[in-house]
Amino acid sequence: MEKIQNILEPLNLIYYTYDEKKNLLILDKNWASEYTYPELIKITHALSKKHIHFFIDENKSIVIADSDTLLKKIKRHFISMIANIKNSRMPIYILSDKKVKWAKNLPVFDIEPIQQDIDLSSYDALIFTSKNALYALDTMDKTWKKKPAYVIAPETAKIVKHLGGNLRFVGKEKHGDQFALEIAEKFKHQKLLYVRASKVISNITDILNTNSILCDELIIYKTVCKHFDKKVKLPKNSTIIFSSPSTIECFFKNISWDESFKAISIGHTTAHHFPENITPVISDTTSLESCVKKAIELNS
Repeated sequence: MEKIQNILEPLNLIYYTYDEKKNLLILDKNWASEYTYPELIKITHALSKKHIHFFIDENKSIVIADSDTLLKKIKRHFISMIANIKNSRMPIYILSDKKVKWAKNLPVFDIEPIQQDIDLSSYDALIFTSKNALYALDTMDKTWKKKPAYVIAPETAKIVKHLGGNLRFVGKEKHGDQFALEIAEKFKHQKLLYVRASKVISNITDILNTNSILCDELIIYKTVCKHFDKKVKLPKNSTIIFSSPSTIECFFKNISWDESFKAISIGHTTAHHFPENITPVISDTTSLESCVKKAIELNS
């Protein structure tokens, strides 16, 4: 049978994530059906065309299996109930206000927009690697929605669609430099604008400008560390998820590291910014959901 990943790849999914171990497609239930339903139709059509059996479970996930039975439903419910109890007790921390099941929030930074005079008329498309750039730009100039948006990953793509933008391309690699190479391969000789933070760790602009693409930058927000009145003391054996070098910097300005802690890095680039005494575990993909999944695996 053809590998499921090969069938799904051309669909460019952003609301469903394939879990190879469980052989199911997990729905991001944070989004309304007006966003997710078209992907459901695409997936079920593609699977049916390949004569692959599936069913939709009680969590609206698409399970690759021959059939569903009452016994299987009871078993899934029992396993899910045990997992919920176990996982909710784990001290897993995300250092932002993004809500992810089983993780606790400990925001260590704020986002401050940087007001700019904006003229997008001369650009063929816009590049986004962060939802914060989208939110900041949307408050300053609504004309961005008319321009094709090239985004680094599904999480950013969801925000483009939510704000009514023109989503044109979602990167496969999900890391800055590789994302730039993907753009360079597909969109030669275009004039692009990279909408970004004041500090970035990738070389997107340089890579594009050396690969037959004219790329300018628009710095539209900055990350500012919070300063807590008192040092926060986390429980022993906590697992902390770091989603950027800024979260590393802001965490250590407020919180002391304990040798019992575990660190999850959202990617290889972020991993290079840890202190020498900390060796992070790198998430399988560059999403906070994947980071939480990795944290649960480490603590199981």
